[in-house]
Amino acid sequence: MIVKRFYDARLAQASYLIGCGRTGSAIVIDPSRDIGQYLDMAADEGVAVTHVTETHIHADFVSGARELAARTGAALFLSDEGDADWKYAFARADGAVLLKDGAEIRVGNVVLRAVHTPGHTPEHLSFLVTDTAAANEPIAIVTGDFVFVGDVGRPDLLEKAARVEGTMEQAARTLYASLQRFASYPDWLQIWPGHGAGSACGKGLSAVPHSTVGYERRFNWAFEASNEEEFVRMVLAGQPEPPTYFAEMKRINKDGPPLLGAFRRPERLGLTNIVTLLGTGALVIDSRPANEYAARHIPGTINIPLNRSFNTWAGWLVPFDRDFYLVIDEGDPAHVDEAARDLAMIGLDRVAGYFGSSVIDEWAAAGNALGSIRQITTEMLAERMVAGDVSVLDVRGSVEWDVGHLPGARNIPVGHLTAFLGDIPREVPLVVHCQSGARSAIAASVLQARGFTNVLNLGGGFAAWQERQLPVERGIRDAALPVGVHS
Repeated sequence: MIVKRFYDARLAQASYLIGCGRTGSAIVIDPSRDIGQYLDMAADEGVAVTHVTETHIHADFVSGARELAARTGAALFLSDEGDADWKYAFARADGAVLLKDGAEIRVGNVVLRAVHTPGHTPEHLSFLVTDTAAANEPIAIVTGDFVFVGDVGRPDLLEKAARVEGTMEQAARTLYASLQRFASYPDWLQIWPGHGAGSACGKGLSAVPHSTVGYERRFNWAFEASNEEEFVRMVLAGQPEPPTYFAEMKRINKDGPPLLGAFRRPERLGLTNIVTLLGTGALVIDSRPANEYAARHIPGTINIPLNRSFNTWAGWLVPFDRDFYLVIDEGDPAHVDEAARDLAMIGLDRVAGYFGSSVIDEWAAAGNALGSIRQITTEMLAERMVAGDVSVLDVRGSVEWDVGHLPGARNIPVGHLTAFLGDIPREVPLVVHCQSGARSAIAASVLQARGFTNVLNLGGGFAAWQERQLPVERGIRDAALPVGVHS
């Protein structure tokens, strides 16, 4: 049996190629849209992708299962579990084989048995993997978003992200029942999960790539609950705000992701184009590092640095229904393709063009003013808070805010910022902060682009404030306020 794990660090997402060397056939589980990596690995291993499947309708990236099956002619297998609202709408048209609990997929000597593991989503399947050439029992279970290393899949996404009201408590109870069945598996059974540390599909995932049933039963917090009620309370507590784009991912993956084909490099544009575009209100994303953007940038652009969090924040802040444009650091020609690929992973395919970072110099040379974001130290902020001549905006998540926040600060997580601009005071200087400064840099750029003229970024963020032992308040979110919005 051949097993290859693929890991996208920016999505914190794992997919698997499992093959049979004797027959030269292979299955890919939970592929992303970047299907070339699976085809290249299959060729290296001397196998062909003959089967494609996935564990569930994903919320955090656009599935590549349909794309890979179309490219290779592989048989496509999809879950037929769950209620009528969470069936694959494209399954019949694509000739997919529908899977119920206990169904088997045979890939040469390798057998995958589908196990219905609802809770994270109603249709969720896991796959017990048996290499029949060597054993008559499974070696591993591919758990998708059911069980992670050190955590379990959150049961609140349908309610919080897909807006299916009143579902998260029942989903938590369903997840508890699935975990009770899972706990009966032998200790030695390996766990191959679908996500690692950094994923928003759980609240405390480990960076360790795989585990065993026995280890998770001993050390995963989800197995510590003494009864169902305690588990429901524990699993729903402290979950971070799901990115707003998760609802769009659910819709795309349920209805059928459009076939992407090869990644296409967007067209390079020039100074006259950016002048025209900004004049019409087009969205232009400057992907340079935050410190470079803060020092000098073209007014009206927003800053989402091209780093490991690029597609996450793009998903939060970029609309899916219109064209947008990029400013790309010209230090590495590969940055253009990297940005386009990352955006395509979450379905942001409407990159209508890009500008090299030299356009900033051209803008200034043409006599146009450049923008900047002023920085403020914790000591300076503390003095101005005493004087009462600043407003403080905390753009961290609500869980972070509850643990501790600056006195008098208002909390609007950066991903929700544009929905609450009318609630933010403009008459006094606005100091924006997060935990260390990365998220607040993005938030400050968004605020400036939306007409806030006196925005400052707190250097070092809340961490620097705590290091200097300055005053901190604690509180629980007011139930009357939207999630993550605190006054």
